Amino acid sequence: MTYSPQIGAENAVRRVVIVGGGTAGWMCAAAIGSVLSKLGLSITLVESDAIGTVGVGEATLPHIRFFNQKLGIDENALMAATQATYKLGIEFKNWGNIDESYIHPFGDFGVPINRVPFHHYITRAIQSGQNIDLDEYSLPVMAARRGKFTLPSMDMSSVMSTYGYAYQFDATLYARFLRKFSEDKGVIRQEGKVTSVAQDPESGFITSVTLESGTQIDGDIFVDCTGFRGLLIEQTLNVDFDDWSEYLPCNRAVTVGSEPIGPAGPYTRATAKSAGWQWRIPLQHRIGNGYVYASDYISDDEAAASLLEDVDGPLRGEPRHLRFKSGARKASWNKNCVAIGLSGGFLEPLESTGIYLIQEAITNFIELFPSRDCPDPERDEYNRIMDLSFERVRDFLILHYVATQRTDSAFWRYCKDMSIPDSLQHKMDLFKSSGRVVSYELGAFKFPSWLAVYYGQGIVPRNIDPVSAHMPETALPGELSRLKNMISGAVNKMPNHTDYIAENCAADPSEVM
Repeated sequence: MTYSPQIGAENAVRRVVIVGGGTAGWMCAAAIGSVLSKLGLSITLVESDAIGTVGVGEATLPHIRFFNQKLGIDENALMAATQATYKLGIEFKNWGNIDESYIHPFGDFGVPINRVPFHHYITRAIQSGQNIDLDEYSLPVMAARRGKFTLPSMDMSSVMSTYGYAYQFDATLYARFLRKFSEDKGVIRQEGKVTSVAQDPESGFITSVTLESGTQIDGDIFVDCTGFRGLLIEQTLNVDFDDWSEYLPCNRAVTVGSEPIGPAGPYTRATAKSAGWQWRIPLQHRIGNGYVYASDYISDDEAAASLLEDVDGPLRGEPRHLRFKSGARKASWNKNCVAIGLSGGFLEPLESTGIYLIQEAITNFIELFPSRDCPDPERDEYNRIMDLSFERVRDFLILHYVATQRTDSAFWRYCKDMSIPDSLQHKMDLFKSSGRVVSYELGAFKFPSWLAVYYGQGIVPRNIDPVSAHMPETALPGELSRLKNMISGAVNKMPNHTDYIAENCAADPSEVM
């Protein structure tokens, strides 16, 4: 996130108003207040304690680390304050078939051989009849399964450099942490509910919001972080929403916390069920649980009962029900309003993309930070980037559902046979034909992520890269064994995840929620 303004003083943005708090609002405030501090902006965040926030989840992707680093946030302090654990990946149970399991890791599978991606040699071994467990060729997968963690090595020649990590944390505590950080940077928090929004009669730009108290807050740029309500982007500016429910039919969730049982593992678990899937996210002092489901296939009461049946440990609180719709705003930036967070779009919690999409929106907005008249080219480019970001996450999530062999319930029969976007069909056809993964710079999930789901759910290419066939058949087992042993040896030397947390970033027991 860098910015070098070339704007005349008369047309420069002076006042940024963020409507809505929670994770999205305070991430915006922290980033704008920190990265654009030299502009001398007046930044006001409006939120009401009387309006609850919808948590976007407690699991994250590795990108969040770089967001925090840009702001100069100390990682150990953040983890202690948010009761966080480390996350090396996500385990998927019962997705391809019942009683099957794989981990989508934040890291590579193997290393290229003769400049050919490693998975082509795995495919060759599978085609020759060898019993191959892809997990054994991924350091983060093996570390996750054994409850191990340490920071990756900076030595790019080491196998210990072949992975990344994310956090499993309390999103409410993260917002609280960022609030203090933002206020220390000069961000002003204004308590109150917005009762009216004023617009310029000619341009339609938002000029101010008025609170219940009668306080009027003027601004040049408005950021809508009001969640599913879309108070500014939808209720005021009437920007439509692209509904992707036909591809992602889960539309509700029931959540509950529970007491931890045993050590916290360095991974999130997503277990497929008859009408959706259940998450399990271990924090330092509690477990987050939730059943994401499609209301066409199961009632709210049945979903709650199913969730509680599969929760480990005593409950903390009562189950809470949420409703949502997967999709994206047709234009996240309209006039002088940018919708970030749930107001800009939401893709169900699978693969922990909620906070990533907030981060992506904030980063791109700062990169394209405009003059007060918000020229069309900046808005158009922002919307183009965000459209691609949402669509590429959407395709990756759909893959999990359509790449199933399950026919044991009406929900899974629908998923197995549903139509999918052409963009995803192309990716799947290419991989099935040749083992090649569509590559692109923009998007959350790159090469190893797609491989994890393809192989994990039983999609094996028909053909391999021709260069990989030049390795003699007798040499392949030795190459695979060497790599497997190298990974196993490295994992053996790693400390236990719980020990690493205790030594570096343990939460204060007196502040446990």
